[in-house]
Amino acid sequence: MKHAKRLKSFMLGASLLAASLPSWAVVNGPAVDSQGGPAIKQLNLQPPVTQIAEQIYSIHNLMLVICLVIFVAVFGVMFYSILKHRKSVGHKPATFHESTAVEIAWTIVPFIIVIVMALPATKTVVAMKDTSNADITIKATGMQWKWGYDYLKGEGEGISFLSTLSTPRTQVGAPGVEPTEKRGDNYLLEVDNEVIVPINKKVRIITTANDVIHSWTIPAFGVKQDAIPGFVRDTWFKAEKIGTYRGQCVELCGKEHAFMPIVVKVVSDDDYKKWVDVKKKEMAAKADDPSKVWTIDELKQRGEKVYAANCVACHQATGKGVPGAFPALDGSAVVTGPKEAQVGIVLNGKAGMPAWKATLSDTEIAAVITYTRNSWSNKAEQNIVQPAEVLAARK
Repeated sequence: MKHAKRLKSFMLGASLLAASLPSWAVVNGPAVDSQGGPAIKQLNLQPPVTQIAEQIYSIHNLMLVICLVIFVAVFGVMFYSILKHRKSVGHKPATFHESTAVEIAWTIVPFIIVIVMALPATKTVVAMKDTSNADITIKATGMQWKWGYDYLKGEGEGISFLSTLSTPRTQVGAPGVEPTEKRGDNYLLEVDNEVIVPINKKVRIITTANDVIHSWTIPAFGVKQDAIPGFVRDTWFKAEKIGTYRGQCVELCGKEHAFMPIVVKVVSDDDYKKWVDVKKKEMAAKADDPSKVWTIDELKQRGEKVYAANCVACHQATGKGVPGAFPALDGSAVVTGPKEAQVGIVLNGKAGMPAWKATLSDTEIAAVITYTRNSWSNKAEQNIVQPAEVLAARK
């Protein structure tokens, strides 16, 4: 009996300690704040940086304590009854079949427990759905396998970009192939274009998808919202601490599901204004004149970059695709045949291939088509596509 009491005391103390200290087992606490991702030997939720995440964390701890109290109470009574009223010490089984007092008690007590748990949870859920009066509105579009962002309202309106995994494939490897490079600290949690937002501003995130269901999730913000094709959903956050915060698509969305991270960088108001200015200048510089006539070498060089950023995950660097899943471009009748057919497919999509007309410019589409028609073993007769031809096909 003495050992049983000690065991219960140990379990209670350990559980409360784990619940109350979010970074108790984190080797490098400050790094969690600046990097906003999972920590080494982390035992609990990520440290919250929004009020919603703080409320979620508090509710999590409350539920854990309630469950622990119920566990100790129920099993304590059960083991006490078993040991104290066992047959070997002369006790005989009770003969009663029902007790009105007991039935009332086990109806009222669970009801009270449910109310205690539901009140704070309901308050937080309602607050999570209140996306009104946002300072900035950003649309996040999930696609296989990257995120597209469009700043729709507020400072930065008009900015748009794609955010793709930046972890080198040499760190990832492949089935049966070991990686040739040491994996970094942010392995599979780093992107080429981060979402930049200002501190202490309410940011509304509108989610949708152009192929399958994805899910936009940042644990430190307490945000998780599905992105569903044909539907518009929304959520929000207001980050209260400058730093870089990381998440992933948490909906099983296909072969490269593990390779579409989300990175949000929270900066000061001044730094945000500087970023908006720089980003708009970059977009203006990249806005190509579709009437410009490019040389084949210029298009191939640019097309290789577009292919690496958008097409290599499915069609592979070799152009061989994935048998049974994604068609090969090397030797493809579409790629080597009349160019109008390939332009139409790239613009409008086909089967599992997304429509690229909303995310790629005329020049980028012309460049990537020209690249595929002149790469690997392909030697298409119509070996060049100009941006003006893509523009004409859009109409």
